Amino acid sequence: MLYRTYQAQSDLHATLRLAAAGARAALSWLPPPLAGLAPVRALDAGWRIAADTAIRHERPDWGIRQVETPQGRVAIVEQVDCQRPFVTLRRFVRVGAAPAPKVLLVAPMAGHFATLLRETAQTLLSDHEVWVTDWHNARDVPLSEGRFDLDDYIAELIGFARIIGPGLHIVAVCQPCVAALAATALLAEDGDPATPRSLSLMAGPVDTRIAPTEVNAIAHRYPLWMFEQRVVQTVPYGHAGSGRKVYPGFLQIAGFMNMNAGRHRESLMRRFTLLRGLDPQDEAESIRAFYDEYLAVCDLPAEFYLDTMRRVFIEWHLARGCLQWRGRRVDCGAITSTRLLTVEGAKDDICGLGQTAAAHALCSRLDPALQEAYVQDGAGHYGVFSGRRWQQEIYPKLAASIAAAE
Repeated sequence: MLYRTYQAQSDLHATLRLAAAGARAALSWLPPPLAGLAPVRALDAGWRIAADTAIRHERPDWGIRQVETPQGRVAIVEQVDCQRPFVTLRRFVRVGAAPAPKVLLVAPMAGHFATLLRETAQTLLSDHEVWVTDWHNARDVPLSEGRFDLDDYIAELIGFARIIGPGLHIVAVCQPCVAALAATALLAEDGDPATPRSLSLMAGPVDTRIAPTEVNAIAHRYPLWMFEQRVVQTVPYGHAGSGRKVYPGFLQIAGFMNMNAGRHRESLMRRFTLLRGLDPQDEAESIRAFYDEYLAVCDLPAEFYLDTMRRVFIEWHLARGCLQWRGRRVDCGAITSTRLLTVEGAKDDICGLGQTAAAHALCSRLDPALQEAYVQDGAGHYGVFSGRRWQQEIYPKLAASIAAAE
């Protein structure tokens, strides 16, 4: 019922956005003296924000066309190396560039599309060959494709590591740090040639008992059955995944925005102020681009959502050494040759300080010379993989760790 109600509201809002776009078009016909009046500019700014600020359910374009490499600027061509029901292994081919270390960028399945890591991927492409886990919107996956849980997620990472082949480096951002660590341990225990040379875990919930945040506290505030009853929804008729149980992306984004409601209000008001002025609009365009990405949401398979809630956030299976993958215990002590880097933001309010660095203790047989725990001063959660600090301070650490493992 909740999803159907949301869909009805979404359809209504789409109509209102069209009306707002029409109103803007009408204002554009005003002669310059009238169009420049402050009330008219304010109306135009309001209609513009109403027309283009909305939740979307389609993955935005990656938009990575070229990057600067040591050999100069090269074109980027997207390539699909493997397509599965819930995920595409996407490669960004650096046309004409010299061979470089191979990196699998593991994106979270957490309500946003993988394009949230666009800047992360683009930065990595300067010095590396890059593949990314491009997760699909669960509401677009037919029910006939079956279920998808945390074990399936780990299996996809193992499979992708084998497709990319020996010499791989894995970079996991946020939620998939647990899955990436587990996949690496399983590959290492098997002596698999696809075992990554390095593993970089960035702002991920390896052990949420450490410095719990409000996000972590929510997982313990209610019993798991209540989450299943209240937030798991059935995809309504009209979508390819009709009938599938999902955790809707619109609920996830609502929760994140409510956590920082004041900051989002200020940001949108700032854009309104810029749009009604006569100054250059670079900052206003930057705000629009952020919300175009931030409000592009995808649904999670209900099994994956509930499984992750229980095993990662409520019962801490990996941190307690009792994580099972398809009946097999995951032993992080099996990791003995993979270089391990953990990166955390000192001001992260989603993944508390120390939660990611907990991976080092779990890798009990890994030589300390192969480990580094880095904390970035002044960085919040998103600052770990995007923005100035990522570009200037975190990425050089990450690139150096990969180079040292080559």
